[in-house]
Amino acid sequence: MSTNDKKRVTSYDVAKEAGVSQSAVSRVFLEGRSVSKATRKKVLATANRMGYKPNAIARMLITKRSGMVAVIMSTTANLNYPEVLSLVNENLRHRNERLLLFTLDDEAGLSALLEQIWTFQVDGVIALAAHFDHQTLTQFKEHGIPVVLYNRKVSDQSANSVCCNHEHGIGLLIDLLIDHNHKNFLIVSGPSVSEVGRERRAVAVTHLEKKGFSDVPIVSGDYSYDSGRQALRQHDPVKSKTTAVICGNDAMALGVIDEARETFGLKIPEDLSVVGFDGINPANWYSYQLTTIKQPIEQMTKAAIDILIEQIEDPTSPAQLRMWSGKLIEGNSVAKAKS
Repeated sequence: MSTNDKKRVTSYDVAKEAGVSQSAVSRVFLEGRSVSKATRKKVLATANRMGYKPNAIARMLITKRSGMVAVIMSTTANLNYPEVLSLVNENLRHRNERLLLFTLDDEAGLSALLEQIWTFQVDGVIALAAHFDHQTLTQFKEHGIPVVLYNRKVSDQSANSVCCNHEHGIGLLIDLLIDHNHKNFLIVSGPSVSEVGRERRAVAVTHLEKKGFSDVPIVSGDYSYDSGRQALRQHDPVKSKTTAVICGNDAMALGVIDEARETFGLKIPEDLSVVGFDGINPANWYSYQLTTIKQPIEQMTKAAIDILIEQIEDPTSPAQLRMWSGKLIEGNSVAKAKS
């Protein structure tokens, strides 16, 4: 008889062989269910000997949960998000859930993506750099699927959110530049389709205005390294006499630094100071040593999973907003402005 012809071992077979009830076998393989140590040991030994593996579909019927959490990630996501995905996967695994990844190119594709999510009947959703309006959030509520927004929030706190305090972080960066006597600024912002990009740009403009600097020029990028280079090339810091560039993320900041050096022959930070936001690993490289705000992604990711699981287990739980301040990393990309 071939391996494929062998009869699949069921929980009933294991229960009969171990001399326990079928429900006892189910409890052993369902995390968090009560079962004695002796019964657990006996069932696991029997299951191992018989080659029994729990059936995911059967488990879903028992728990009324798919065991899957959808992560929706926009293709405009920053370079931190591969690390975030890894942390999400690790945290979900410890909670007996599996990650189902969806990527979103633009808002036009959201409807088709949502139809897939309804089909998979996921237990919950984490939105990374994906824009969810109130209508979309209402659809999730109607389907009974809890959502956590990662690094963004809604004004009326109708959805769960975990985020970094952009206002605090950008304020620290701008204050540092002003303390170094900078007066001629350029903002290289993220794309207008990005909520985080819009928020960081607005925060930078507002903070500069409070410090007496209005009408600061803004060039938009798409969060990529190349768009940072293009933004500085478009603005020309030599003609504009720009002394400091405030970037919407680290990747664009690295592009600005290389463009300043290679195209305009500027020294960083002697001729041009550059700051970023996020704290990605390349920002620490010797040739950059970028001054930036490092986001607490470990705490943010764990909190996102904790909130989501709480909402899955108790749908009546109120929406939560958790916010952390990022850490100022003073690298080697800021210096006193030349008088």
